[in-house]
Amino acid sequence: METGSKMTARLMLAVGGAVLGSLQFGYNTGVINAPQKVIEDFYNRTWLYRYEEPISPATLTTLWSLSVAIFSVGGMIGSFSVGLFVNRFGRRNSMLMSNVLAFLSAVLMGFSKMALSFEMLILGRFIIGLYSGLTTGFVPMYVGEVSPTALRGALGTFHQLGIVLGILIAQVFGLDLIMGNDSLWPLLLGFIFVPALLQCIILPFAPESPRFLLINRNEENKAKSVLKKLRGTTDVSSDLQEMKEESRQMMREKKVTIMELFRSPMYRQPILIAIVLQLSQQLSGINAVFYYSTSIFETAGVEQPVYATIGSGVVNTAFTVVSLFVVERAGRRTLHLIGLAGMAGCAVLMTIALTLLDQMPWMSYLSIVAIFGFVAFFEIGPGPIPWFIVAELFSQGPRPAAFAVAGLSNWTSNFIVGMGFQYIAQLCGSYVFIIFTVLLVLFFIFTYFKVPETKGRTFDEIASGFRQGGASQSDKTPDEFHSLGADSQV
Repeated sequence: METGSKMTARLMLAVGGAVLGSLQFGYNTGVINAPQKVIEDFYNRTWLYRYEEPISPATLTTLWSLSVAIFSVGGMIGSFSVGLFVNRFGRRNSMLMSNVLAFLSAVLMGFSKMALSFEMLILGRFIIGLYSGLTTGFVPMYVGEVSPTALRGALGTFHQLGIVLGILIAQVFGLDLIMGNDSLWPLLLGFIFVPALLQCIILPFAPESPRFLLINRNEENKAKSVLKKLRGTTDVSSDLQEMKEESRQMMREKKVTIMELFRSPMYRQPILIAIVLQLSQQLSGINAVFYYSTSIFETAGVEQPVYATIGSGVVNTAFTVVSLFVVERAGRRTLHLIGLAGMAGCAVLMTIALTLLDQMPWMSYLSIVAIFGFVAFFEIGPGPIPWFIVAELFSQGPRPAAFAVAGLSNWTSNFIVGMGFQYIAQLCGSYVFIIFTVLLVLFFIFTYFKVPETKGRTFDEIASGFRQGGASQSDKTPDEFHSLGADSQV
């Protein structure tokens, strides 16, 4: 096991090349926040040039909301299309091909000002949303399949690390003195050309997923050769044996469609867990903090809110690194529970701070501490874990369909929060985070009773636990099945 669990140069290259896609996703999530005023000015000037009258506030709000939300619409469509690519072209080649979308989007957004066309900017946001939706399926699937069992959790966290690094880079680049100004904002949006180009240079040197080669293509020699390079050892018999067992199991199963995931008792519980964990990530309130962090800090009376927002980005990145080191020790389930509980506590603190701000001005500092704590706890559990646990809950056959459903759940809830938070915040005022507190408590209860521990288990061991649980309840008592959960120590 020791030989198969070391970090090799080829494995680092494969994971590093893949997570450039995650960085793109994070960058495009965060990039639209800082330059809002200058882009709105561009919309107004374009409108004035075309129609010789200023844009109405209602039209401007609609155009701006569309510019933000169309990214999530693209993400929904992209995430649901993952299965169309990965089984036909392979995991690595699918990531390479998707960069065509990133290049096209960079050109559209980068030249939108020159062309006096806000339609180009909005179309560019939609296309990079498509790219990001595909990425949320491709990257965790590829990383999960190239990683040895003992490093799967830690390397799976790299997807989330890429996302938060992307958000942080976007926050820094979006400062007035860097690219968040009237002359350079097209460069800020078109910067996505750089990571896309880097990925196109690196990925051809990374191997295809050995699981894809053996199970989907039946190319055992190629899979063996790739495994030797990835593991840094000539003895890869245990990995091959595990994949062959999974392949045999897959042959016994008929082809798994998205509908089959919900109809079959074998998959019903894991797909429910996958969906709820994705919802726990998005409906935790984290995107409300990211999308509107600057205005939240302004409400809290912070003098330089943009720097406080960057501060939360730094906390975000730092605690993702913490999660990376503890996920294989503490386990996925435990970290997810700690994260949800901590976020609920911070949401209550935030509500108290924002409510008492008028009477006690020092409460603005408590609100900053609460937001930083909220972000930190998010990155301990609900940030990284829902992405890679989907790969762990399903065997090779249903995995692409499961990623499509999980991705769609994630992007749909992302869209709902992005569109609805402003209106709910106006309606509820300082009590808005109470809604997220209630949701966090419900997600905690679900995770405690329903989510198994996957740390240290092979894909087939995890899947067989659900198979036995779904196939016949008489064969497996709840106590036996619970051995997959909290009591599992591997």
